[in-house]
Amino acid sequence: MAKYRHIPMTVLGEALGVAQRLGGQALFGLIAGDEALDRSEMASIDDPGLFGPASVAWRIHGDSAMFIGGLRSLLFQSLHPLAMAGVDQHSDYREDPWGRLNRTGRFIGATTFGSTATAETTIEMVRRVHTRVRGVDPKGREYSANDPHLLRWVHIVEVDSFLDAFNRYGAGRLTDAEQDRYVAEMAVVAEALGVIDAPDSVASLRDAIDSYRDELESTAAARRGLRFLAVPPDLPLVGRAPYGVIFSAAAASLPAYVRRMLMLPVPPLAEPLMVRPAATVLTRSLGWFMAGTDRDESLQERLHRG
Repeated sequence: MAKYRHIPMTVLGEALGVAQRLGGQALFGLIAGDEALDRSEMASIDDPGLFGPASVAWRIHGDSAMFIGGLRSLLFQSLHPLAMAGVDQHSDYREDPWGRLNRTGRFIGATTFGSTATAETTIEMVRRVHTRVRGVDPKGREYSANDPHLLRWVHIVEVDSFLDAFNRYGAGRLTDAEQDRYVAEMAVVAEALGVIDAPDSVASLRDAIDSYRDELESTAAARRGLRFLAVPPDLPLVGRAPYGVIFSAAAASLPAYVRRMLMLPVPPLAEPLMVRPAATVLTRSLGWFMAGTDRDESLQERLHRG
């Protein structure tokens, strides 16, 4: 009799395993699409890439809190009028939002988890693309995607957002030294892209962001971007509730002055009492699904070997 009591649990365990694997593959496919790295492009024991499995970058960029950090960075970055003009005039995010997500995901994956050759090739490709992204914003100001000043803005907001999201929703906690180390690790990629004076500590990162405050504007392009990010038109019905949680967490974690400029009010106590618990549950669930992919298994193997 006892033998038969274990059958339902075994079946349930197998069903959960299948759901985890299929859900993880579907989620990873949405993020990476055709841009996913293959095994030949990944870091290895012989070539750990730019950082290696002992880095803080591997820890943060392998966590599902990156979903929140990525969206937070897009909202924050949109307030620089010249950076946003480049996105608005040259990006196909409205026609192909998932394609843009796939390419962004590939860049982060290649520079973090790729071999040295993969990372360097990807960085060089982005630099070539940037040479074509230039123009004039609605106020007549010229911009170029390879402008070190604009590259620095995009970089510091991205690093700040990934770090903030991990500290709020990631698995485990970072020491102050680990946070500084992450900022310094990301400076390696930034300088390879053409950033000058990339911050190498949390304190210098905060100072760098503050130095741009007088340049920020809530432009028409920023508002168009906000409307698109708030309600992506092609988002599948099943994904709308989870996306709403991610968007709410990203918006609530922005500095108060950024929320005011974007007109993203957050009611008092909403973040700690409602948004944070929901987002924590969601990121843990997403992490569970992602653990069902072959990519995550190979990453864990490398982490253990490292």
